Amino acid sequence: MLETKDLTIRFGGHVAVDHVSCAFERGTLTAIVGPNGAGKTTYFNLISGQLRATSGSVHLKGVDITNESASARTHRGLGRAFQLTQLFPNLSVVENVRLAVQSRRKQGLNMWSVWLDHRNTLERAHALVERVKLGDRAQAAAASLPHGDQRKLEVAMLMALEPTVYMFDEPTAGMSVDDVPVILDLIRALKQESNKTVLLVEHKMDVVRELADRIIVLHNGQLVADGEPAAVIASPVVQSAYLGLTAEEAQ
Repeated sequence: MLETKDLTIRFGGHVAVDHVSCAFERGTLTAIVGPNGAGKTTYFNLISGQLRATSGSVHLKGVDITNESASARTHRGLGRAFQLTQLFPNLSVVENVRLAVQSRRKQGLNMWSVWLDHRNTLERAHALVERVKLGDRAQAAAASLPHGDQRKLEVAMLMALEPTVYMFDEPTAGMSVDDVPVILDLIRALKQESNKTVLLVEHKMDVVRELADRIIVLHNGQLVADGEPAAVIASPVVQSAYLGLTAEEAQ
């Protein structure tokens, strides 16, 4: 579904991502872990198009998308949620989601689309708002939501785009204990869809253990471990140097 080949980016003399080659299959959830500064978010930015690679390539469904814009990659089915929420702050919750649904359906603002598609678009938006447990805040301005609810809204907008590849960058960061299960349940449900591929940057190892089919570890921009969660977490070099775990925490 998705592949990077020798993907590299340099900032002056610093190599932030260093010849990373990795393939991600349909119906799998891969967790990308490593210490701060390892290159995880930069790798995500290269895949989703926020950054242009110095060398190497990105392929989606066998098509080289290395030189395509972030928006073009989104329309091809590459969906990205960020560490910092990307919302329309002055619009309501449901309007944020409606715009994402409209974008996915490529509806213009002409009279024909307004009359024929507005109702279906709005119904789809309300259904997604309910799915992320924000039904009671549907008419609230996005800016008025607490951080946890803003993260839920961003996931609803991502789902509205109906991507084939979902990319979550620390989706539970800054969320309350009560909010975390909602996001994890949504990711868990996406994982069950055999035609979807999920990539997850996450530093909470309990989340990684529960959700991941596979873990890859980045350190100094290089891919240093790749395999099943139990094997990767149990590796002494990963525990001590990359995850900061003791043997007891990794069990």
